[in-house]
Amino acid sequence: MSVFENPAFRHHESVHFCADEKTGLQAIVAIHSTVLGPALGGCRIINYKDSAEALEDVLRLSRGMSLKNALAGLELGGGKSVIIPPASWNGDARRAGADRAPLFEAFGRAVQSLGGRYISAEDMNVSVEDAENMALTTDYVVGLDVKHGGMGDPSPLTADGVFFGMRACVRRAFDRDDFKGLRIAVQGLGKVGWRLCEHLHEAGAELLVADIDLKTLSRAEKTFDAKIVDKDGIVTEAVDVFAPCARGAIINDDTIDHVQAKVIAGSANNQLASDRLGKALMQKGIIYAPDYVINAGGVINVAPEAKGIVDHDWVREKVIKLEDTVGEIVDESLAQNRPTNEVADEIAMRRIITARDSGRSWRAAGTKKTSLRRSA
Repeated sequence: MSVFENPAFRHHESVHFCADEKTGLQAIVAIHSTVLGPALGGCRIINYKDSAEALEDVLRLSRGMSLKNALAGLELGGGKSVIIPPASWNGDARRAGADRAPLFEAFGRAVQSLGGRYISAEDMNVSVEDAENMALTTDYVVGLDVKHGGMGDPSPLTADGVFFGMRACVRRAFDRDDFKGLRIAVQGLGKVGWRLCEHLHEAGAELLVADIDLKTLSRAEKTFDAKIVDKDGIVTEAVDVFAPCARGAIINDDTIDHVQAKVIAGSANNQLASDRLGKALMQKGIIYAPDYVINAGGVINVAPEAKGIVDHDWVREKVIKLEDTVGEIVDESLAQNRPTNEVADEIAMRRIITARDSGRSWRAAGTKKTSLRRSA
């Protein structure tokens, strides 16, 4: 199957396959749209079963970034990148070692070759340190440490936005403004999932958690008095709210009939294995917060950095407004009896199409430059 025949290929502007023999780098960069601005989206490194799975993931994620950035009102297009761990890493995407920095420097060179059409950042298993290693070889990466003039790790703002958006869903599902006593299942206790649990625990929720890291689970059990459940079975637990904060496609043909939660609101990208499942959730009376809407806090955090500025107050105000944005989408969904993901897609695409038809264009010359890159 070619790229063009892939069902996840949805009017993408370009797809780039990047390799470096010395470091073992194998990466794919997908640029979905640059209508509103440079295509910004994080880089993730995952042990995909094959390159076809990696391609489908990056295609879906990059389109999601176009919609996310448009709906968040950012002057940014949508793109994404994925790295397949080198064979020498034995499938360990979190591998720490002397060969990690050269890999991300090699990826930075690949990003630089795109001339600013794509700006990278952190995503799954990619840290601030990894981003700063990219910044040694490219001008087009954000999410850098504050000491280097960046906005810092975007994951806390992602978690904050999920918490606010979840509250909007809870208000409409249960007619209440608090989380006290609600049973909430959080799948994935990375940086975002953990901070979300902190918010929910403080708000009085009863937590069920799942993760692949046993030490993290043990810590969550002690810290949040959380109940540990199976990482795959958590989607079917009898809870009020399910928060997917790990990999995508957790709502699929095998799981959807067994979901008992009344609200699905989490940070994971591409939570629906297929867009049509949004309608199935609606018919089951489940409120689904479209993932690219509720998890926009991270990209909002790095948006000023893409312009070479730091503005934490603007970011905080924008993230807080995600509660209203999610609420408005849910309200429109309920009023029109339409799936929330369809409502969100329509609003986002309308903004992109309006900008395109008005003759709006973007040029790479205006893209922010970092201060870390080595001279060629």
